[in-house]
Formats: sequence, C-alpha cells, structure tokens
Amino acid sequence: MENTENKMVGQATPEEIKAWKEKYGDIFAVKCDGHVAYLRKPSRKALSYASVAGKTDPLKFNEVILKECFVGGSEAVKTDDALFLGVSAKLAEIIEVKEAELEKL
Repeated sequence: MENTENKMVGQATPEEIKAWKEKYGDIFAVKCDGHVAYLRKPSRKALSYASVAGKTDPLKFNEVILKECFVGGSEAVKTDDALFLGVSAKLAEIIEVKEAELEKL
C-alpha cells in the first residue's frame, strides 16, 4: 500500500524534477496548505510583462509571474484564491538580483 500521508497535491517525482532542472536550470518548490507548485526563474521578458501588467492591477504581477514560471505541480495554486495569495507571498524570492557596483572613472 502506498504511503500518501506526506504526499502533497501536485508532488513531482525525482525524475520530473531532474528533467525540469536540465531544461530550465534552478527549480523552486512552493508549498501551501498541502499543495506544491514547481517554478523556474522568470525571464527578463516575463518580468517586463508582469511589471507593465502590475501597474494597473497589483495582483496581476503575481499572476503573470506564477503563470510564466509554473513548470508543474498543483494547478489549484493558480485558480484557488487562498492558495494563490499564499504562493504570491513567496514569488519575489525566486527573482534573483545580482549586486552590482558603480565606479566613476
């Protein structure tokens, strides 16, 4: 009998995660209320589109990032408002910004 006590809705197999890493690079698991979604880093194009959409509707930024970065897992995180808001609180953490230096010459 399969142990489903700790299994989350949308949980991927190690093989799926490995394939996503090979295709997209870093993969992030965002967990909320028994559901898990797997996300990749957003592209510059996705960030640009999300930023423009977010100017008129602040939640639209998170919707665009979630849609563009979602590679697998529970579809409910995109459709259930409570799960979406829970996941939205973590989306900023997948956007990596490198530290730059400016030097006047």
